Amino acid sequence: MPDVHLEPHRHDIEQLRARLASSPDGLTDTEARVRLAHEGPNLLAEAPPPPLVLRFGRHLVQRFALLLWGGALLAMFGEHFSPGEGMALIAAALVTVVFFNAAFSFWQEMRVERAMAAFRGMLARRARVLRGGAEVEIDVADVVVGDVLVLREGDRVAADARLFEANALKVDNSPLTGESEPQLRMTRATTGARLDARNLVFSGTLVTTGTGAAYVYAIGNDTEIGRVAGVTRDTARVETPMRRELRHFISVISRIAVGLGALFFVTGWVIGNPFWTNLVFAVGIIVANVPEGLLPTVTLALAIAGRKMAARNALLKSLESAETLGSTTVICTDKTGTLTRNEMRVTDVLLGAEARPTSDDPAAAEQARLVMALCNNATLQGEGAAAVATGDPTETALLYHIEGRASGAVQDLRTAHRRVYERPFDSGTKEMATVHETPSGLVALLKGAPEVVVEQCTQMVDGEGAIAMGPEDAERFRQRSEEYARNGRRVLALACKSVGPDADLEEESTGGGYTLLGLVAMQDPPRAEVAVAVEQCRAAGIRVVVISGDHPLTVEAIARQVGIVRGEAATVYTGAEIQTWSKAALRHAVDAEEVLFARTSPLDKLRIVAALQERGHIVAVTGDGVNDAPALKRADVGVAMGKTGTEVAREAADMVLMDDNFATIVAAVEEGRVIFGNIRRFIGYVLTSNVPEILPYVAFVLLGIPLPLPVLLILAIDLGTDVAPAIGLATERAETDVMSQPPRPRSERLLSGKLLLSAYLLWGMFESAAGFAAYFWVLIRGGWVPGAELASSAPLYGQAIAAFFAAIVVCQVANILVWRTTRESVFKKGVLQNRTVVIGVAVELLLLVVIVATGIGHSIFGTVTPSLTAWLVPVPFALMMLIGAEIRKAIRRAAADAEAA
Repeated sequence: MPDVHLEPHRHDIEQLRARLASSPDGLTDTEARVRLAHEGPNLLAEAPPPPLVLRFGRHLVQRFALLLWGGALLAMFGEHFSPGEGMALIAAALVTVVFFNAAFSFWQEMRVERAMAAFRGMLARRARVLRGGAEVEIDVADVVVGDVLVLREGDRVAADARLFEANALKVDNSPLTGESEPQLRMTRATTGARLDARNLVFSGTLVTTGTGAAYVYAIGNDTEIGRVAGVTRDTARVETPMRRELRHFISVISRIAVGLGALFFVTGWVIGNPFWTNLVFAVGIIVANVPEGLLPTVTLALAIAGRKMAARNALLKSLESAETLGSTTVICTDKTGTLTRNEMRVTDVLLGAEARPTSDDPAAAEQARLVMALCNNATLQGEGAAAVATGDPTETALLYHIEGRASGAVQDLRTAHRRVYERPFDSGTKEMATVHETPSGLVALLKGAPEVVVEQCTQMVDGEGAIAMGPEDAERFRQRSEEYARNGRRVLALACKSVGPDADLEEESTGGGYTLLGLVAMQDPPRAEVAVAVEQCRAAGIRVVVISGDHPLTVEAIARQVGIVRGEAATVYTGAEIQTWSKAALRHAVDAEEVLFARTSPLDKLRIVAALQERGHIVAVTGDGVNDAPALKRADVGVAMGKTGTEVAREAADMVLMDDNFATIVAAVEEGRVIFGNIRRFIGYVLTSNVPEILPYVAFVLLGIPLPLPVLLILAIDLGTDVAPAIGLATERAETDVMSQPPRPRSERLLSGKLLLSAYLLWGMFESAAGFAAYFWVLIRGGWVPGAELASSAPLYGQAIAAFFAAIVVCQVANILVWRTTRESVFKKGVLQNRTVVIGVAVELLLLVVIVATGIGHSIFGTVTPSLTAWLVPVPFALMMLIGAEIRKAIRRAAADAEAA
């Protein structure tokens, strides 16, 4: 078997071939079969998941589920030993809620697992290899170490391989490395890191131009993409703030419910109530404290938020990410396509000795057009404004510039000037040269980095012709080039010279003697809306950190143009720098207010995200390539690009930007803040009704009065009348200052002490008072006296419990208006402005009528329609709730104004 523990880019090709036990003709079929049996298929492996039954079962035994299971079990015992109390229906309702929540959680888990499947999808399905000297096409899974890959334009590379033939071969490594341009490949041995080696091609990358042949040295999990997949697989997903807050909420509510249930069970036993009666009422207390409809309502609320974000081009894959975005404190963004348009365009053409934007020399302008069109391997289809260029982004920008000035110009120039020689662009020489036939003879055209091209020029165009170029002239061009580079431009120098008919074309193309025509500046311009979005982030207390694979000067220039950097001296670190740092040093570096990272690797990005999280930040990360997948998965919110992103990045992320626009992230943050506020509001709304559900049991046990609210009516509130208005709260518009507030700190709870006090000790007490007032109004007017027995089948008792139930619902109508805003007056916002809330209240009132005023409601819940006056009793209490809430909000607004002043 071949030695796979090697550095393939460092070895001489003959030495490497020997270590791989291969040959220029490839392997024989027999050798390939033996290696395939020994090494396994060329696929990304993953650990087998647990059986689906066990995975679904985990969701049935979470804390909230266990609480509901316990309540259902007690209800079934109660039904067995004290039938006719409705305990069986209670048990069925609780079990239904458990299975509903488990099914949703399981569905979410299944979606996450598609990320690893996407890595396998990055591999080509078919590959061309040499077997015994003959070119054959095989399934990618059958490629083995030692195979000879045959590469052509448009091929997806099937495995990691070392090139031994390369003809103008360029490979797009951007999904793996983040490099913004296809890179020229070569065959000679080199040093340095594997990903920087120009003699290697990597699994999952794309051949953009040229042809080549290469020896396979790594397959499956041993490839670079396999290594990234392994890091992604081993990267633990961070628990979302919403999940953490729901876990805390469930913990608090569970302790309250079980504690009160046990307390009243013991209290009933002490005062002499029968055991099964105490059990029934303990179940009642637990059911009254547990908002059974909360998790389904949260789920629906998050789904609504997801639809609203989708309307703003942000597609949520994890519903909980909607709220997490709202608590984001740092957005780590890449540059190309997110902050910029991902459309390289020529901005300036500087011709002549003075390198000015205009030139009096039409001949020089025509020569510059020749270089841009002919010393160029991009292709153009169509003419004029409809033309579409494909190829290297820098070269396509040049073609668009020429075609925009004359329809059909590029093709006409190429037809009239046949290419006879090419020296492809190489990152080592930073230049490209071609030789063409013209009516006046052969001409060599040169384009490349200004510092390289200027060194090869002895003349420059000026006015009517060419003049000698001295050192001061070269320095002037260099300074102008650096000035554009500092402003985020990419700069090329253009030059040409005549070539003799018998000259050595290779030698002529590399020698001096060129005439400098001028400079071309181009830019991938920032998106117009990004600057506004960055300013919104600043006002909202959110830091923006750029993590890019581009050059530090380019990253800084774009960051300044969009307002991410304002200071005179930006803090820019490169991947090479941070790779030498300890965790503590990196944590210190990310504390800088305006910090940028350039030339980063996938692991660099992952470390930066982890360092920010260790400093207590909620981090959103953007990415589009395979290399971004680990950081996207580690982030609190991973944001993938929908247009340019790879499938791997989209599957690893929590959200996909359908327009690849940074401004869309900010819009999603606003929606996330709104949904957190709305979830907190409907939790307050739902918990308010817990108090009038609990106090009837307290009164029954301690005062000995007939039970004012049976368990079935509690479920009618929690799973019926409360649900529709609560869903309406999930659609509430943002208050006007939502994006001028800082992100909420990690220590701020969804279920805060203030919220509990408001729900339980303020508004809950109003509703309880209304319920008892209506209850005793009916009983006393019906002739009942304290201490008298009252059968549960008596019509008077049915009217009394119906009145108590109706009072809660009437007060909950006022309560929905109380919780719709935190500071803003609900009357200023508009009582009827939220149509979903209006519909929810209508549904709530309809259910009330069905339960207390129809035969179906009477038979199920034991209610009897109360008198008209009983319906009016809770109205003053509801009005007092509204007036009290408006006073509290006015005080809050005054305090905020005073603090701002």
